[in-house]
Amino acid sequence: MPARTLPTLVQAEVASHNSAKSCYVTIGTNVYDITDFLDSHPGGADLILEWGGKDITEILKDEVSHVHSEAAYEMLDESLIGFVATNKVIDAAVESKRPGNLVPVTTADGVNKTGKPVYLATGLSSAEDLSKETDLANDYKTHKFLDLNKPLLMQIWRGGFSKEFYLEQVHRPRHYKGGASAPLFGNFLEPLSKTAWYVVPTVWLPPVLYGTYIAREGCTSFRQEACYWVFGLFLWTFVEYILHRFLFHLDTWLPDNRVALTLHFLLHGVHHYLPMDKLRLVMPPTLFFVLAFPFWKLAHVVFYWNWHIATAVFCGGIFGYICYDLTHYFLHHRKLPAYWQQLKKHHLEHHFMDYQNGFGVTNRFWDRVFGTPLQSERVKLA
Repeated sequence: MPARTLPTLVQAEVASHNSAKSCYVTIGTNVYDITDFLDSHPGGADLILEWGGKDITEILKDEVSHVHSEAAYEMLDESLIGFVATNKVIDAAVESKRPGNLVPVTTADGVNKTGKPVYLATGLSSAEDLSKETDLANDYKTHKFLDLNKPLLMQIWRGGFSKEFYLEQVHRPRHYKGGASAPLFGNFLEPLSKTAWYVVPTVWLPPVLYGTYIAREGCTSFRQEACYWVFGLFLWTFVEYILHRFLFHLDTWLPDNRVALTLHFLLHGVHHYLPMDKLRLVMPPTLFFVLAFPFWKLAHVVFYWNWHIATAVFCGGIFGYICYDLTHYFLHHRKLPAYWQQLKKHHLEHHFMDYQNGFGVTNRFWDRVFGTPLQSERVKLA
């Protein structure tokens, strides 16, 4: 029988195998499937099931309970099925300059039927996996996270999830049945959480055009207004990067409580959890207004000497946002020309491979400036 590479499993997956139908235990980073041994255990199956999905290093050595013999360890070796990817392992893979470290093993049979290597951080192997329909019942049974048949928001609020478990799960993308939107609120607020892509230019393009028109009155020439407007557009690319990295992906600094986790899920977590949801991909106008208002004030503080110039800069920035949200939508759902095809590859790799890097959506300039290119790009840059 040819040798096979044993899979690396995330902690949550190991922990979910804690029943008589499927019982895993770990010793250090080794994972053992001892389901078939349950009925043969001298102390009874119930004693083992108490430790299902957990590390048994200490209990095997416990003198009060029973110090296990070398024969017990040899029997365990026959049940070795893989290795657990601890946070330390995942963090080391993400920080590595070698993207191969993110794909250390091939998945077990039945986990990924394609046999392709899987990225530890997301559990996916390719962009195509983002749109493979999730088995809703099996996903909930396996991961014990969210039931996609029920409103999601209150499950986050009431779930009692740790920050570690929440981030591990929310960055493992699912695809709701038929590509429809999974229920978020489950009440009258549900329609407010959905926004079609064409709403963005419909709502924001007229104010941008009007603002650009009235800004002309306070500028000495068309060229001056155009320069400030383009400057605002350039500033948007920086704002886009900062918002995506430090607000939408506030993962490392996220407080470990349900308020923070629920807000994170509403703001961006739901997009990483269900990245192909067409109606929760662009920003609802009310949310963008809340985010844009401080920048309106800031523009008029910085350019205090000329209200019209500040307006021109702001309008250029808002046009940049319109381009960003439309680009974001089309990267997920349209075939695009060559340049945008490269952006599409870059952004989808952010989802299925390396969500802790690659924050630029309309461009990759600021990722290169601040040292956050995708792991696969770091080799090319080295």
